[in-house]
Amino acid sequence: MVAKLNSMRFLEQYKVPYEALEYPDTLHDAEEVAEALGIPYFMIYKTLVAQPEGADKPVLALVASDRRLDLKKLAAAAGVKKIRMAKHADAERLTGLKVGGISALALRDKNWPIYLDQPATTLEQIVMSAGQRGLQLRVPVVPLVNLLRTRIGDISSDPDDQDDETN
Repeated sequence: MVAKLNSMRFLEQYKVPYEALEYPDTLHDAEEVAEALGIPYFMIYKTLVAQPEGADKPVLALVASDRRLDLKKLAAAAGVKKIRMAKHADAERLTGLKVGGISALALRDKNWPIYLDQPATTLEQIVMSAGQRGLQLRVPVVPLVNLLRTRIGDISSDPDDQDDETN
């Protein structure tokens, strides 16, 4: 049985249906996680922490695992000149969560800007971290966007595009 996390309580509070999906917490690669869960790779959305230059608040970016975050596009969407990925240690310090378990649902009380990559709007559901390694949540996109006041943006690029500004 899955332990109830705050991200699940939050979804239940607003009557948003979700499905908890467990996988071995030793898996850190989204492709391996997708395979373990038996779901398409493109449905798994990673939550990335980025830091705008000269701003106190980080930005969260939800991007499909088969895409790369494009920092130039994210900076444009966020209305800042420059933005960089938080180093793993910084992301963990800022969020209080381990990389691989960082979840926009678990961080909603921080009121950080959250950007969801535009391709998610073509899906009925996405799979995202529940807030700890080894546990993902399958959630419907529309209620998620409304609950988290997520901003939709073109913030990714194809991983085959060579651009040193992506991660």
